[in-house]
Amino acid sequence: MSRSHAIAIIGCGTAGLAAALLLERAGHIVTLVERFSEPQPLGSGLILQPSGLAVLDALGLAAPLIAAGSRIDRLFGLNAVTGSVVLDVRYAALKRERFGVGIHRAALFEMLFTAVQRQPIAIETGVEIVDVEAGGDGKASLLAASGHRIGPFDLVVDASGTRSALLGHAVRPVVSVPLSYGALWANVPLGETGFDRHALEQRYRRASVMVGVLPIGRHGAEPEPQAALFWSLKTDALEAWRSVGLAAWKDEVERTWPATAPLLAQIADPEQLSFASYRHQTLPQPVGRRLAFIGDAAHSTSPQLGQGANMALLDAHALAVALDDTADLDAALSRYAELRRWHIRLYQAASRMFTPFYQSDSAVLPLIRDKVVPPLARLPGIDRMLALLVAGLVGNPLRRLGLKEPAIAGESDRPALTGEGVER
Repeated sequence: MSRSHAIAIIGCGTAGLAAALLLERAGHIVTLVERFSEPQPLGSGLILQPSGLAVLDALGLAAPLIAAGSRIDRLFGLNAVTGSVVLDVRYAALKRERFGVGIHRAALFEMLFTAVQRQPIAIETGVEIVDVEAGGDGKASLLAASGHRIGPFDLVVDASGTRSALLGHAVRPVVSVPLSYGALWANVPLGETGFDRHALEQRYRRASVMVGVLPIGRHGAEPEPQAALFWSLKTDALEAWRSVGLAAWKDEVERTWPATAPLLAQIADPEQLSFASYRHQTLPQPVGRRLAFIGDAAHSTSPQLGQGANMALLDAHALAVALDDTADLDAALSRYAELRRWHIRLYQAASRMFTPFYQSDSAVLPLIRDKVVPPLARLPGIDRMLALLVAGLVGNPLRRLGLKEPAIAGESDRPALTGEGVER
């Protein structure tokens, strides 16, 4: 790279924090801007796939996150009524050893945020950005809700999510379709339950009812491994769920999957549950004038393929690569969009195709799913393709970005979250 740029990054989520680390390490002057007075994680648990772990490994953070989380070797789901297998994806189908890592969102956030705090990265909190203004000198300034300006900067990186206030500045209009189904999430101790500590397990009734258990390891001072328990719920049914009460909901979950009873016993207050809504959202070109969109601000899908945080990490790395390729910002932004275009399109198309079979009101699609998926998954090569899809590796995005998968196998029960190892 022949030039250092002054860069503002909006949002302290996974995409924003990773971009801050990668861009500062490349020699840029980075300022993080966060709307909350104290940066904090949102959500319950997620799976770090081999694609996302490759970016974290480049930052020196993969090993401690693997130690904090729970190794995931399999995604497994049954029809709650018939007991038939409707989802069975194993990382072992791939040629080399690969796995996912179930992780508490707070653990991922704290690792990244601690690493950011150790670098000369300015952080401005309690600032809600409502617009960006381009100056005559080619630079851009941020306009806060309070009316004051921050900047100027050579480049603004929008990592503020699907409801970003800056989407109108993209080269082409955003395409956004809210999904009817969201999910309730809660973190609970796994205890002495019989759940597989190395699998995401789910149960379905048709496609309208889904309950899942994802082991997510330990976080902070938690004395034992945790799990993220989630339940599908239509967005317009949230108020009715609150009115009916917690006990009625717990009864319904337990009827669907009796083994969840000891997990449900740990939920005594509705405040332990958070609701997440989802949407298919795409920026055909994730760039604007002196502006790059990364993570959910550029693209989002349903969580069925578990790619959200992993795609955000790949975006952050792609932007750093593009800026390193050329000092010309317009050329770098075009390069960033090119580096991510096909991988994003592929996974958004896959999400649109698969989601209705597992989360929708359709009566026909789950019947097709239950009849077709089990024999199809046993065909030679199909098991590997499904594993590649879940691992985030279809289309070989790592080679395109010059990334290598971490040469790390196994799992440790150590709950260490040190943030050590960020290379400069």
